[in-house]
Amino acid sequence: MRRARPACNSDDGQSRERRPPGAVPGRTERTRIVARQDRGDQERDSEFVDKLVHINRVAKVVKGGRRFSFAALVVVGDQRGRVGFGHGKAREVPEAMRKATEAAKRSLIRVPLREGRTLHHDIEGRHGAGKVILRAAAPGTGIIAGGPMRAVFEALGVQDVVAKSLGTSNPYNMVRATFAALKREVSPRYVAAKRSKKVSEILARRSDASSEPGLTAE
Repeated sequence: MRRARPACNSDDGQSRERRPPGAVPGRTERTRIVARQDRGDQERDSEFVDKLVHINRVAKVVKGGRRFSFAALVVVGDQRGRVGFGHGKAREVPEAMRKATEAAKRSLIRVPLREGRTLHHDIEGRHGAGKVILRAAAPGTGIIAGGPMRAVFEALGVQDVVAKSLGTSNPYNMVRATFAALKREVSPRYVAAKRSKKVSEILARRSDASSEPGLTAE
């Protein structure tokens, strides 16, 4: 009669012991944990798209002369209603873009979209000498915006919008003014909950206001 061989570890031939709860994991297990964390970070990074808005060379005057570096402005979004912007400075362009991208991911905001393609109502935003006007648009309109605002809408996932920039053409002020406007947008569900009404009542009032001359739906 053949005797059954005891279960053993293929590495050292000894029986595998179960690690008690709360014990420190071994080197192999720590490696697997780090690998899973890296894969999770890569998956989270893959869902975002980044847009380089502006990059310029700056100089800092020091005792020995000038010290040159690059400043980058980047917009990051998931194209499903989340967007953020950030700026970074470094000696090299790739490092400046990396810092700006990380800063943008830390400043993400969520913007409610109507039908996942446009804004719920017309809004305005200001920052410094910059002023922007954002208007909701019908299907098929596309993104009618220029410069930094187009990058914001593409990263946000807006497909139909009409935007106009008034005042300064500084990209930093334009982006900040655009974000100031997006933060003011509210959905009909939020307005209905705040006023203790039904969403259908809010939408009916909006349609009546938009049909009257000289009024816009907000």
